[in-house]
Amino acid sequence: MKRFLEILELTAKVVIVVAVALWLTDWAVFRVRSARGTAFGSVQVEEYLSTALKGNKQEFDYMGTAQVSCARALFPHAGAPACWWLRRHTTQWE
Repeated sequence: MKRFLEILELTAKVVIVVAVALWLTDWAVFRVRSARGTAFGSVQVEEYLSTALKGNKQEFDYMGTAQVSCARALFPHAGAPACWWLRRHTTQWE
């Protein structure tokens, strides 16, 4: 059991180090792209509005389409979602 916990602890440390290294690399690439002016893209999304009504009911209204700014990176940066994620989730709810 002690050996299993040691392996589990080592695995957790490796996963954390790899995740931090991946994020830092992504951030560095994003900063370079930002300096060159190619860090952001845009994706067309459909917007919907959800309004609460009486009796625990909801009303859903189609608001139209809009261009949303996104970061060309693996992770969200500068308050913008990642473009790869936004292309797969083109429906936005407010």
